[in-house]
Amino acid sequence: MLKHVLEVIELLDRPQANGRLLADHLCSVLDTARAQAAGTADLPDPAGVGISVERVEGAGGGTDFVKVTVPGRAGRQAGGSAPTLGILGRLGGVGARPERVGLVSDADGAVAALAAAAKLLDMYGRGDVLEGDVVLSTHVCPDAPTRPHDPVPFMDSPVSVLDCNRAEIDPTMDAVVSIDTTKGNRLLNHRGVALSPTVRQGWILRVSDDLLGILETVTGEAAHVLPITTQDITPYGNGVHHINSIMQPCVATDAPVVGLAVTAGSAVAGCATGASHEGDIAAAGRFALETAKEFGRGAAHFHDAAEFDRLVELYGPMTRLQATGDARG
Repeated sequence: MLKHVLEVIELLDRPQANGRLLADHLCSVLDTARAQAAGTADLPDPAGVGISVERVEGAGGGTDFVKVTVPGRAGRQAGGSAPTLGILGRLGGVGARPERVGLVSDADGAVAALAAAAKLLDMYGRGDVLEGDVVLSTHVCPDAPTRPHDPVPFMDSPVSVLDCNRAEIDPTMDAVVSIDTTKGNRLLNHRGVALSPTVRQGWILRVSDDLLGILETVTGEAAHVLPITTQDITPYGNGVHHINSIMQPCVATDAPVVGLAVTAGSAVAGCATGASHEGDIAAAGRFALETAKEFGRGAAHFHDAAEFDRLVELYGPMTRLQATGDARG
């Protein structure tokens, strides 16, 4: 995974970074893997792999959304019933030019998602196919704006969070891992990665034991949990404080969502350069990959579905927290 992280950083850390550059790289990873595995029986058909780039323009400029679909052996694309995992790299931008020169801390989520995509494509090309489909998405913008935020400045995005959700959330996703740099706070003073509680349809649920186990296996240390509040799972633009956009996918899907935060021991601005730690990003990518393996074969669950249904039965739906404005249910 670290090799893929380094290759993705090399492509993103330049003013010419764009989605097509990354898509071409991912295509070459798949082609190289297949070439090296030539002659092996029963190699999967690469026709099922999807790598696309969509340009989206917003009030603050434009950005390129990169989406990768890696088919599973028993996933929907194969006519099977194995669940589909979504892996999202959340960020405002990979660069803040001309205000800052270089790769910003906020890019970590994009790097992790793209590195995980590259690793999955490399595996697929060699014949290591997971049970379920995996859909990965992020966006590439080398000149995103910044904005004030307490305690340190945030990276802003050239497009709205609503646009990000529209481009990144796929209706086939049965669960979502949202990877985001989460260093600009004083809530979790630990360098590495941390897992959020599971959120589904406005409910903040207990932390998944299965995912905690995967995290501890990947990092080799006790799991760290990112504290989130009700405010954090409401849509951006409602005038309340959010820790960052890590939980924003939960407002756009009925599927369970977890945040995987790339964290630091001190408050680090999202627009800071020289603040990305490749080993931590690789750990985030490995968590996403291992979760895809276990979720697709039914061995890892994001939440207790029966317990969720019981909560809704007892207290009613909380979907109003997914709505913008003054929508009340």
